[in-house]
Amino acid sequence: MGVLQNARVWRLSRRATEIQASPIRKLVPYAEEAKKRGIHVYHLNIGQPDIETPPEFWDAVKSYSQRVLAYGHSQGLASYLNALSVYYHRCGLNIAPNEIVVTTGGSEAIVFAFSLICEPGQRIIVFEPFYTNYNGFASMASIELVPLETRAENGFHLPLREAIESAIDDKVRGIIICNPNNPTGTLFSYDEMETLAEIARDHGLFILSDEVYREFVYEGVHTSIFDIPGVEEFAIMLDSISKRYSACGARIGSLVTKNKKLHQAAVKFGQARLCSPTLEQVGAEAALKLGPAYFEKIMGEYKRRRDIVYEGLMAIPGAVCVKPAGAFYAMAKLPISDSEEFAKFMLSEFSHDNKTVMVAPGPGFYASPNRGLDECRIAYVLNTDALKDAMAILKLGVEAFRKR
Repeated sequence: MGVLQNARVWRLSRRATEIQASPIRKLVPYAEEAKKRGIHVYHLNIGQPDIETPPEFWDAVKSYSQRVLAYGHSQGLASYLNALSVYYHRCGLNIAPNEIVVTTGGSEAIVFAFSLICEPGQRIIVFEPFYTNYNGFASMASIELVPLETRAENGFHLPLREAIESAIDDKVRGIIICNPNNPTGTLFSYDEMETLAEIARDHGLFILSDEVYREFVYEGVHTSIFDIPGVEEFAIMLDSISKRYSACGARIGSLVTKNKKLHQAAVKFGQARLCSPTLEQVGAEAALKLGPAYFEKIMGEYKRRRDIVYEGLMAIPGAVCVKPAGAFYAMAKLPISDSEEFAKFMLSEFSHDNKTVMVAPGPGFYASPNRGLDECRIAYVLNTDALKDAMAILKLGVEAFRKR
């Protein structure tokens, strides 16, 4: 029998075909080839801290005495929810356990938030450059991102209120902001956060506040969305232990809202995936009990690293970078025309003393075409000696790339 004329074609969904590959990870094959050639690669491309995960985390996991690793509550383990509430109160935030949903990483919290407030085809305003995985999360939720430009020359601070409001139409359902910011290291001020809250209130929008880097502040004071009065009905805070406790692989995040209907719906989303990892919540609960001394030590180390990266960038003629006030990233304009080609060049054609540097090309942090072509994100997640060497190599690499 011949093939049927009307044979079914097994097509993938638009979500599957349109989701982008990670621009941070897609250069990994070039790095692997460099390593095979005996080149040491300094990884400044990804926000994987080298700081040790606190021993309290591991001790709690090792001490887990239950004979069955059972499902936890879909909202999160009760003891962990209570510990999170205590932690938030230490941060000056009046958050109750019943206003939290534990998620499988901050990533799930963002996908939940997009799906909770948007119908397919609706929109979220985002300030670019932005955390590149927002693109993927938007594809998964079948929504669109509306990018608004910020610029390196003014430290990537927010545009004027009029510019933000001009992007609002009847399809826009919310605004997402990451504070302190990945990828720029910008710390948005109280006034900026208050302006966003006023815009959201005036236009009936939700504010999604990604606060994963809350403690990573070197100058100024962090402003949470819940520091702004009157946001209870439309604020959603997105959080994670990944960077705070150098536990990226634990995959424990949280979604926080005082909107009861929104919280109830988020719990139902949690029920659909049963529960977040049990043992990791046990470890995270122990980590949450660490006091200010832990963060003072860690943040002191990151501030030293920040200063090395900033000074290294300023030693490159033509580079533009405002000193990052938070997180552990710098988004720098370099005297190059194509940052992706530059990143490939550093891995494929350039080395100094058998060493090179891997950076994250700027365009991956934008939704608008042809943006970020002369920008690279640098994650200062290596020790100070390694960073000094890496920044010296980066300068030499820029010089060599420009002479090609």
